[in-house]
Amino acid sequence: MSDATPARGGTARWKLPASFAVGALLNLAFAPFGLWPLAIACPALLFALIRGAPAKRAAWTGAAFAAGLFSFGTYWLYTSIHHFGQAPIWLTLILQAALVAIMALYSAALCGLANRFWPRPGVARQWLVLPALWMLLEWLRGWVLSGFPWLALGYAFTDSPLAGWAPFLGVYGLSLIAVLLAAMLEGVWRGEFAPRTRAIAAAAALPLLLLPYGLARWSFTRPAGASFPVAVVQGAVPQDEKWLDSNREATLVKYSRLTAEQAWGARLIVWPEAAVPMLSHELTDYLAALRQAGRAHDADFAIGLLHDDQRPDGTEEYRNGLLVMSAAGDEWYYKRRLVPFGEFFPVPAFVRSWMRLMSLPYTDMTPGAEDQPALHAAGQMLGATICYEDAYGSEQLKVLRRATLLVNVTNNAWYGDSTAPHQHLQISRMRAMEAQRYLVRAANDGITAVLGPHGEVIGRLPQFQPGVLRAQVVPLSGLTPYARFGNYPVLGLAALALLLAWRRRSSA
Repeated sequence: MSDATPARGGTARWKLPASFAVGALLNLAFAPFGLWPLAIACPALLFALIRGAPAKRAAWTGAAFAAGLFSFGTYWLYTSIHHFGQAPIWLTLILQAALVAIMALYSAALCGLANRFWPRPGVARQWLVLPALWMLLEWLRGWVLSGFPWLALGYAFTDSPLAGWAPFLGVYGLSLIAVLLAAMLEGVWRGEFAPRTRAIAAAAALPLLLLPYGLARWSFTRPAGASFPVAVVQGAVPQDEKWLDSNREATLVKYSRLTAEQAWGARLIVWPEAAVPMLSHELTDYLAALRQAGRAHDADFAIGLLHDDQRPDGTEEYRNGLLVMSAAGDEWYYKRRLVPFGEFFPVPAFVRSWMRLMSLPYTDMTPGAEDQPALHAAGQMLGATICYEDAYGSEQLKVLRRATLLVNVTNNAWYGDSTAPHQHLQISRMRAMEAQRYLVRAANDGITAVLGPHGEVIGRLPQFQPGVLRAQVVPLSGLTPYARFGNYPVLGLAALALLLAWRRRSSA
């Protein structure tokens, strides 16, 4: 059977489980496993599986690939939704299946469109269509319907030779380059290219792999002041105990004690997302005492807190916030990207009524404004994110024009002892690399870390253990190419590639 001949019968049926297995295998490319070559090999195997298949069959093969990737890559959602969120098992499974199905649509579109409009093997399909479609669809799933940018392919390369591209092209640029290498690999492996074309492919692949070694030494940022000490407090309060009334006082005492015993001397002290399990107005005296102690020790605070306000109609409005207490006064940053079914519930009124009857969470939080300024602390400007907001890299570009230090507060206790905290740390590392800024990351039970401007882990705390991480950071200013132009260059490259491929197809 030739490559262009559609597979039939049993020959086609084995491709769906094979594609599912390849997608599942791709998870090993991400943290904590870090087998980044799989992020090139697995897409290459997917392209081999859809070669010559009709568009519809290729789409199903692509869907199976994404189902394998996200079924195994987001298994920890079961813990957060059912165990900690207390949703029934059947509802948990429905929500997980819905997420996997939505993610599968993107991969199905990639493979279906490629085989519908560019069915024949060749340079246009391998070098232009597959990489461009992959990147564009990955970018789309990062924001359509609130977006889910988790497990974008580029994150797998934080510890690879390709990492040097991050400050130039961002995570989606890394995805584009990785899929280009994968498509070249699959084309060469299948022997479809003439010797001259194979030589061109090798000549193009080598700079993509080797040039980042030089680029990694290129610094676009410069010190904006002297280095200073920071302290990051990890309370390690178990999620199933965090909001118990009986545990509130113990949590307040724990954070105060850790700060007093290990954090003084730091210029900036960071507590994680919703560090203490009370609303901000309930902590007036506690925060006043903390503010006074901070001034006595020349320390500013950045504390994750839930903030409540009263609307004009008398109802309460809740926000997930970061409170900065400094000599300049108090400032708030409010989380913009809320977690579906965690912080807001996109369901009709009758479902919300049922959730109320079932004693399930049903109240929506209010998102923060899209455009929020950098925060003043420790004589610096902080670019803040809360929880998985740091997965939306392009939304932080505006604040980078002023921010000299990045801060992310999160509560990964929702995910238990799973791969999720490691994946989230990898996402934070990519943000530090793209911006070439130090990033201070405070997590309730891990992974608390301080990251350098090239994504290096300067220090981290063990998971599930209370403690304080001390580190020196350098405030940095200046803009990397990615911070200056965002995703526009790679989006333009992808659009141009598809246009060239379409013109070649039309003229064939």
